[in-house]
Amino acid sequence: MKFVAVTACPTGIAHSQMGAENLEQEAEKRGHDMKVEIQGAMGAENELSTEDIEAADAAIIAADTAVNRDRFENVPLVKGTVKAAVNDVESLIEEAVELAGGDADAEAEVATGGDDDDGDTQDTENVRRGGDREKSLVNRIKRLLN
Repeated sequence: MKFVAVTACPTGIAHSQMGAENLEQEAEKRGHDMKVEIQGAMGAENELSTEDIEAADAAIIAADTAVNRDRFENVPLVKGTVKAAVNDVESLIEEAVELAGGDADAEAEVATGGDDDDGDTQDTENVRRGGDREKSLVNRIKRLLN
């Protein structure tokens, strides 16, 4: 499934970024496509185009500030807080899947290798952005806040 999301907090520095990263990672883990727009005091980052929104099966707005919802009129919409995107991202994704008409329990299996027709084992590597997640800014901030 394809999803779009907007994260927004008054400053838009840490929590919006953490929520966006969590949404992207959880969607990828479940086999979904996700594009996230981050809004803060400095403006919008990674803005969603009209085409992105029209192609989406559902949208998620995780915001502690006002976000213009007019763009999402024709898309099922999940509303939550940035805190939910940081601490309970699974629920936001599950709700979006349900609104989009999917099965929230049907998560995509991650390919880690398998046998092909010749009996050879083929390893496939998961592609992700960034370095070690344990050392990411988001995880360091989470540990600091907990």
